[in-house]
Amino acid sequence: MYKNSLISSTHSENTEKVNAKMTEAVMAALKAIHSAASPDSMEPEDLKRQRLGQEVLGRLVSPPIGFSWEPFTLDGMPMAWVRPERGHDRRRAILYCHGGGYTSGNLGYARVLAAKMAGATGCAVLVFQYRLAPEHPYPAALEDARAAWDYLMRQGWGARDILLAGDSAGGNLALELAMTLRDEDRFLPGRLILYSPWTDMTASGDSYESCRDLDPMLCADYIHAVRSAYAPNTDWSRPEFSPLFGDLRGLPPTLIQVGEREILLSDSLRLQEGLAQAGVPCVLECWKDLWHVFQMFPLKSASEAMEHVEHFLHQMG
Repeated sequence: MYKNSLISSTHSENTEKVNAKMTEAVMAALKAIHSAASPDSMEPEDLKRQRLGQEVLGRLVSPPIGFSWEPFTLDGMPMAWVRPERGHDRRRAILYCHGGGYTSGNLGYARVLAAKMAGATGCAVLVFQYRLAPEHPYPAALEDARAAWDYLMRQGWGARDILLAGDSAGGNLALELAMTLRDEDRFLPGRLILYSPWTDMTASGDSYESCRDLDPMLCADYIHAVRSAYAPNTDWSRPEFSPLFGDLRGLPPTLIQVGEREILLSDSLRLQEGLAQAGVPCVLECWKDLWHVFQMFPLKSASEAMEHVEHFLHQMG
């Protein structure tokens, strides 16, 4: 009995050491990628480097095997279905809004989280490459998200059988889409899944200061730059930019996952408070020692987070 306990303890310690080394390696890679670009500049050459860095990040954390990739276009907008090769749940689907500050991100970047969600939930995932700022500022991305939603409706999906997911700026977009559908008296998705959502473009949360030196991915200068590119010369506290300050009543049950070490931590904490006050069921998971959209990376915690998504989804019955 004692021997088995000792082996188990040793295995646990070794696993923790491996996870710690993996975390350190990923954080070093993240810092290297982001140091190659000027995060606070939207000049064409700097923006090109930022978008390239996003693509490199997608390749660095290449998606798992065991899924099909079926690209197509909708009125010129690149889209793709990601399906588990083992077969999938044909009753439900996931519409996924990728991140990138509204200024970068593409299908290659989106494929990583889409494949993980497909593998964890057994659902087909629809991804779309919305138009990017500054070339296409607000409301271009929201218009494209609505087009993707309408496509699903035309394909015969029931709104409540759709899980609407998004990371970072994609979390902002998912919230804005859900709020738009609600305001138009349309049926809403059955669940919202938000990974490190950007909910406050005014950057007024405490974590912008408290996590400033802890976040390996984001900085305040980057947030200021991309919000100006997306919605120049405007009041960023307006709900169409900062859903945190909007009417949250009537939104679907929501799962929020956020890292403890990111400057957007307050965006999630305050969103959970707002949803609770609005009477919306919400589960907030704050993951210790992790960073912005950590679910993308080859970490044990990322796998566990996807398992939580699967459990939350299948509460739909």
